[in-house]
Amino acid sequence: MLAPPVVLLIFSTVICAERSQQQLDHGEEDQDALADGDSDDRISPVIWANKEFAFRLYRKLAGHAASKGENIMFSPVSVSAALAALSVGARGETHQQLFTGLGFNSSQLAQTDVDQAFRTFIGNMASHEDISQGTAVFVDNLFQPKAEFMHVLKQFYYADSFNVDFTKPTESADTINGYVSGKTNRKINKLVESLDSSTVMYLLSYIYFKGNWETQFDPKQTKPDVFRMDEINEVPVQMMRMEDVVDTYYDQAIATSVLHLPFNNSYSMLLLLPDHMDTLENDISPAHVTEWLERMKARKYRIFLPKFSIKTSYKLNDVLTEMGMADMFGDRADLSGIADGQKLLVSEVVHQATLDVDEAGATAAAATGVGIMVYSLSQTPELKFNRPFMVMIIKCQTNIFFMGKIVNPNL
Repeated sequence: MLAPPVVLLIFSTVICAERSQQQLDHGEEDQDALADGDSDDRISPVIWANKEFAFRLYRKLAGHAASKGENIMFSPVSVSAALAALSVGARGETHQQLFTGLGFNSSQLAQTDVDQAFRTFIGNMASHEDISQGTAVFVDNLFQPKAEFMHVLKQFYYADSFNVDFTKPTESADTINGYVSGKTNRKINKLVESLDSSTVMYLLSYIYFKGNWETQFDPKQTKPDVFRMDEINEVPVQMMRMEDVVDTYYDQAIATSVLHLPFNNSYSMLLLLPDHMDTLENDISPAHVTEWLERMKARKYRIFLPKFSIKTSYKLNDVLTEMGMADMFGDRADLSGIADGQKLLVSEVVHQATLDVDEAGATAAAATGVGIMVYSLSQTPELKFNRPFMVMIIKCQTNIFFMGKIVNPNL
C-alpha cells in the first residue's frame, strides 16, 4: 500500500505585551454577530483578497529565497486566517495595516464582513472528511482577554479555547504541540519550539487536506531520472509517469504550460511549468488562474512528475513588514481589542512547511500560531516537470489552499 503524499505547513506569530508601558487608549468596536445568511457581496471580495494576498506573499518569499535556490511552500489560507483573527483584536493604524496588508478594502468590507467570510470558509471545510480548518486559543490562567474578542473567535473562527500556565513554558509548548499534532493527524508535531514565560495567549489556525489523484500514477512506471535545477546543476529523482487525457493550457503571454490534476474530491492541483520562472513569478495573478481554468482543453499527454518530499521554514517578520504590516511588531502596535490594561505586540512570525508527493495523491496540513506575550517514444505530446515549477492546491474558483515552487525535489 502506498503511503499518501503529505503537505505540512506551519505559520506562527508571537505577540508580546509590554507591562512597563502605559495602556493605549482604545475604542470598543461593535462585534455583534452577523446574520446567519451568507452574502456573496461580502464573501467574494474576501476570496479575491485572499488570492491577491497569496501571490503577494509568494513574491516576497520568492525574493528572499531566490539567492539561496530554496524551495517554497506555504498555505495562503492558513496565513490569512491567522492574521484575520488577529485583526479582530487590532485597533487604529495597526488594524488598518493588517486589513490593507491582507488586501481587504475598508471601503467595501468591515471587520464583521471578514469574520463572516472566514466563518463560511472554515465551516464549509469542517464538514468534509478530507479537509478541515479551525482555530484555537490558549490563554494563561492569569490573563483576562476581552469577552468580545473571545466571542468573535469562537463564533466566526471556530476557536477552541484552553487555559494553560505559561509560566511553565515547556509544559505549555507541549500542550500546544499536542493539540496541533492531533488536528493535523500527527503531521505537524512541533509547531512551538519554545515559549517565553511572559506569554499570555497563543492563537492557532490549522488546516488539513487529504486527496488521492483521480487517476493515480502506476508505481511500476516510476523510474530514475534527473531534475535540472538550473543551467548547471541537476539532481537525481524518481520520476512518476502517466499517459492519459488531461486538462492543459499554454499561456503564451507568460510562456507557461499549465497542467490540471484533479483529486478524487472537489479539489485539484495546478502544476505550472514556465519557460522562464522569473516571468511567471513576476506576472502571475488571480486573473491568470481564472483564465487557465476557463480555457483548459482535454488532450492526451505523457506526464512526468517527480516524487518529492520537501521541507521549508520561514521567519516572516521582515516579509510582513515589507507588505505594510509593520506596527504590530513594535511599540506602535495597538492590539487593545484583545485585552484591557496591557500593551500587546507581535514579537515573531514563523512558518514551516513540508510537501510530499507520490503516485497516490496528496495530503496537506497547516498550522498557524499567534503567541501573545507581555511586550516519450510515441507521438503523444508530453509535459515533463524536470526543471523548477510551481504548484497550487485549489478548489474551483475559490481560495488557493497551498502554493509553492519546487526548485530541488530532494531537499
